Amino acid sequence: MAIAKAERLMNLALCLLGTRRPLSKRELRGSIEAYLEAGSDDSFNRMFERDKDDLRELGLVIETVENIEGDTGYLARRDSNRLPAITLDGEEAAALGLAAKVWQQARLAGAASGALQKLRAAGMPEAEDSYEVHHSALEPRIPVHEAAFEPLMLACRDRRPVVFDYRKANAALSEQRQVEPWTLECWRGHWYLAGWDRDRSAERVFRLSRIAGRVRSRAGEFQAPVPDAVTVRETVESWAGETATRSALIRLRSGCGYPLRARALSSRDLGDGWDELNVPYGHGLDAWLVEFGPDVVVLEPADLRADVVERLRAVAKG
Repeated sequence: MAIAKAERLMNLALCLLGTRRPLSKRELRGSIEAYLEAGSDDSFNRMFERDKDDLRELGLVIETVENIEGDTGYLARRDSNRLPAITLDGEEAAALGLAAKVWQQARLAGAASGALQKLRAAGMPEAEDSYEVHHSALEPRIPVHEAAFEPLMLACRDRRPVVFDYRKANAALSEQRQVEPWTLECWRGHWYLAGWDRDRSAERVFRLSRIAGRVRSRAGEFQAPVPDAVTVRETVESWAGETATRSALIRLRSGCGYPLRARALSSRDLGDGWDELNVPYGHGLDAWLVEFGPDVVVLEPADLRADVVERLRAVAKG
């Protein structure tokens, strides 16, 4: 944030917190130097509205009050903007510190670090030395490599429709999708978006790594209601065969495909650098197996082998 804007926001916050009665736009403009320097009323109004929204996003509770003459005034009551006493024990502080370290590769990293610093300044106890010693070598990370993550995260937060090009696992080309984004969730190292697909008039889940190009925001409100609970993980699990009632026999190159090995019902060494695995077979297993490329060969059933071959041919043509 530029120093000039930070100073302007600070001055506006101090004015709103320091007054006992609502201040009109005219009074606020006369009290803050940056507003006095605004070239026109329209320029000042745009600047003030942006600053007011920024302060609210930062957590300041600003009330809008209309007096008997119909004039609008603004103030931030101290009792509405005072945090309660923070009472955290050592274990709770350690848990918060661990959570803040998770977001290292996304926009949330700065917010998490800033929140932790504010809590410590307010009296939150430091994590015990034993925690730091035993956990500094192995720390959790949430990988966020997809460029689509940040715009989709903001769109989910702000309830903004988006448009993006998406390539399905069995398709060579991508197609445009108009989506009302609900939530993002990470499953087995991959990020997924759940939302309402306007073109198909149905709930859909999209894997972020298959989004091509830029995510574009669209004006307007959501057309479909947002559900109280979104089962992203359950949907993806069904694609990956987690709810399987059958099994498939595959050959897997030695030292490869750990996720497949972890789910295998049985495994045996075939020699020559290959193993034979019996894995659960459900809807979507063909798409998952294709991701392992030449390291996997489907032996049976025949319909799964045919689906995998068809997907590989589609990828080769693309």
